[in-house]
Amino acid sequence: MERSNTSRQVPFEHTGASAGGVQSVDRAITVLDILARAGSAGVIEIAREMGVHKSTASRLLAALDARGMVNQNRERGKYQLGFTVLRLANSIPRRLSLVKEAGPILEELAERFQETVNLAVLRSRYAVNVDQAMGPSSLATTNWVGRLTPLHATSSGKVLLAGLSADRREEILRETGLPARTAKTVTSRSELEKSLVEIAAAGYSIVHEEFEIGLNGIAVPVHDHTGSVAGALSISGPSFRFTPEETPGLIEDLKQSALRISARMGYPG
Repeated sequence: MERSNTSRQVPFEHTGASAGGVQSVDRAITVLDILARAGSAGVIEIAREMGVHKSTASRLLAALDARGMVNQNRERGKYQLGFTVLRLANSIPRRLSLVKEAGPILEELAERFQETVNLAVLRSRYAVNVDQAMGPSSLATTNWVGRLTPLHATSSGKVLLAGLSADRREEILRETGLPARTAKTVTSRSELEKSLVEIAAAGYSIVHEEFEIGLNGIAVPVHDHTGSVAGALSISGPSFRFTPEETPGLIEDLKQSALRISARMGYPG
């Protein structure tokens, strides 16, 4: 005996048991996607976008409403995402590990560009490298994992600084200052701020021997599910063989790799 096609049963009780059940799940997800994109929408709007009868859209919304996935604004009659979706979304970041999600991509980049690839995050007033992959030509390079590096003198650090609010950046730089690590380190606050604006606009940071003589680097931001900068993906190498802006395809490949990691962290792009 078939189940009755009630609003509480259509989207979820046929999970994969039949073609109709799969279609119902797909339609329910489409409704959630529409509301996520639009913020709110009425039955007729949703039905029109999905290309279904308004009674079908109404049944889907009723089923989602019963489970707290959507709720209806009684005054306007429109639906929006409910607290159950928020609860589920908030559980995702706790289950994701930036290092775990980024690891394979670091290895790919190290193999492709033959240099050291690092993943760094902000810790207190420094950038700390939490993972690393070495290319074939970088076997003798320093192990950077766990090392704290100054934000103003490294490509990763500048990317992390560029992602901060002005107040937080001011707080950090007031405490750390801008000490020179080499003759090429930027020690002028106005010059640093100008470069951070450019980094934010370009989506990457390049440094030439600012942290160590003979070491060049490039970094791009990695974003989390909220769109905030969660980390920095970088490639570094000896200045005698590694000039980031002159390496074919490097900047775009690095950006795309960071987007792949960000997507794994829930970043919508």
